[in-house]
Amino acid sequence: MNTIKFDKKSTLVIAHRGLSGIEKENTNSAFVAAGNRSYYGIETDIHKTRDGHFVINHDGDFNRVAGENIVIEDSTLEEIQNIVLFNVNGEKDRYDLRPTKLENYLSICKKYEKHSVLELKSNFTDEDICKIIEIIKSYDYLENVTFISFEYNNLLKVRKILPNQPCQYLFWKLTDEEIERLVKDKIDADVWCVELTKEQIDNAHKKGLKVNCWTVNEKENGEKFADWGIDYITSNILE
Repeated sequence: MNTIKFDKKSTLVIAHRGLSGIEKENTNSAFVAAGNRSYYGIETDIHKTRDGHFVINHDGDFNRVAGENIVIEDSTLEEIQNIVLFNVNGEKDRYDLRPTKLENYLSICKKYEKHSVLELKSNFTDEDICKIIEIIKSYDYLENVTFISFEYNNLLKVRKILPNQPCQYLFWKLTDEEIERLVKDKIDADVWCVELTKEQIDNAHKKGLKVNCWTVNEKENGEKFADWGIDYITSNILE
């Protein structure tokens, strides 16, 4: 199995949860698989453990990806790293597939020179945001990171510390009202692809915003958005 190639024109493509169309999502294997290909960036999701570490997982627990009723915020890093994740075939047949940490993800992004698209999943405190930023700084990689979140306050907290850091707000539909708020706070748009039109992209561009869309997995849709001049496409499998 391999990626689906498409005519992306000048659009930058981001591997969603790593190359999750081929490797188990949000694992070191998925990040390395994306690193070895032509992707501009690698997207991932972070939550905070009970003992103050930041681990990679889309959901707040491991039910879906491992069949384990373990809630991240209630668990220690050691407890979480003992979990074996399902492989893409639904079996637990690879004991290297375990939850990983923010530090591992950053190390892989840096090694393969990929832009980090870091989704802040929890409603983080100011202290948490500061700690995340310090971890990224310890890898000397801050200039290669875009923060994204469905929690708008997370992005405002980043913006307060880093006034010029790239940030994208994740949401479902790009309205005129949403564009005005993003312009005011200097935050770009990251929109569900099903609700996105060329007119909305053009309007956002006129206001000085960049536009990302998720999750585009069909070749024809990827080429449509590229033709429309979208800045970024986030995909599980398109390259």
